[in-house]
Amino acid sequence: MSLKRKIAYNTIIQLVGKSLSTLLGLLSVFIMTRTLGAEKFGWYTTAIGFLQFIGIFSDFGFTITTANMLSEPKFQTQKLLNTLFSWRLTSAIIFHGLAPLIFLFFPYPIEVKIAVAIMAVSFFAISVSNVFTGYYQMQLKTQIHMAGELLGRTFLIIGIGLVAKFGLGFLPIMVVISLASIINSGYLFYKMPKISLSFDKEISVAIFNKIWPTALCIIFNSFYLQGDRVILPLFVTQSEVGFYGAAYRVLDIIIQMSALIMGIMAPLLAFSWSRQLADDFKKRLQMAFDLIALFLIPMMLGAIALAEPIMRFVGGQEFSESGKILTWLSWAIFGICFGMVFGYTSLAINRQREAIWIYLVDAILSIVGYFIFIPRFGIYGAAGVTIFSEIFAGLGLMFLVLHYSCFLPKIKSLTKIFIAGLIMCWAITSYPLPHVLLSIVFGGFIYAFLILILRVISKDTIKEITPFSN
Repeated sequence: MSLKRKIAYNTIIQLVGKSLSTLLGLLSVFIMTRTLGAEKFGWYTTAIGFLQFIGIFSDFGFTITTANMLSEPKFQTQKLLNTLFSWRLTSAIIFHGLAPLIFLFFPYPIEVKIAVAIMAVSFFAISVSNVFTGYYQMQLKTQIHMAGELLGRTFLIIGIGLVAKFGLGFLPIMVVISLASIINSGYLFYKMPKISLSFDKEISVAIFNKIWPTALCIIFNSFYLQGDRVILPLFVTQSEVGFYGAAYRVLDIIIQMSALIMGIMAPLLAFSWSRQLADDFKKRLQMAFDLIALFLIPMMLGAIALAEPIMRFVGGQEFSESGKILTWLSWAIFGICFGMVFGYTSLAINRQREAIWIYLVDAILSIVGYFIFIPRFGIYGAAGVTIFSEIFAGLGLMFLVLHYSCFLPKIKSLTKIFIAGLIMCWAITSYPLPHVLLSIVFGGFIYAFLILILRVISKDTIKEITPFSN
């Protein structure tokens, strides 16, 4: 199987798997919002927002560093994998062990503090599995990663469904969330080659030199990405936090597609760049840019058009207010689109250090903005600053990559994608259907038809990359 077909095969697996995972994720939000109500969903949002901040703060870029370093021919694979795992395990124990203790000082109900302690186990499991995910991405064995994710999501749905049925309440749902993550990570660990603790000195130095600029970027990134969900609960009611969290949860599920695509493409970009294959590098970067736009742009426009009926469907009438928030937050997808492509690419071309100032400036402006606008405008102030921060980071990273790689993306496909998306948006708003799911399916068919008519993807390209063609 050629490299292009192998990429296509893994992409198809991930697209199918991620589609199922996304549906399960939406179903989990559907059950939780209707079971917990706005206030207790606010408790969940407050707890998970803090843990996500700690999780991103302490991520240090292990997933992408693992994929990139394993793509480079410098170290023996097993020794490198063991050392990466050992450092990830150590950092996860420290940060996720301290998180519940730090949260005790926050002025929240005791149930929220207990929830943080329970779900810290979930985030510990996710952190440790970063290395496993990076390994599977480099090996183009995405079926294993997707199987683990679907296994965890399936357990999550069954678990919270039973909790909801028997009316067990808030904390048992938090337990189910942690167990789902443990099952996911446990499956990934089970499928890994034999792995053991090792702190090889030479490899550890190489990891540190590779990872520290990425770690700084991600630390600053955590402030502007998660700052709203940490600061917002200090100034608004838990019900308002619940409205904001429900909208953001839907947005998080939508943008997972971009991380999926770049998880596949980043090791290939690093491979081409490290071997000075300039033409291959530019082709792969253009492919990544087009693929992310192909999926995220229609999702952005569709979410803007159908935000309120989506949130009413997900959370019930009580969460109608979340629809207005989702309308605003969806504009951030445009910045996320650029940020994902060029953020991962800056790592692939080893320009993490030059990217630090972008994340630092963004973090400072965002934190200042949150403290200025959240007290005055509440959840809409948080949404406005979030949109600014994502677009600022996305454009800054784009100019950084353009400068060092001499890559100028072709916008022909992007223009066609926008045209198709706008026509789709017009159709679903001009011809409303009885149920939001029917409108989503209707819009999807229109968009797919227009993509083919406008030849965003040619028939020859489809034949070339399809893994099942002769």
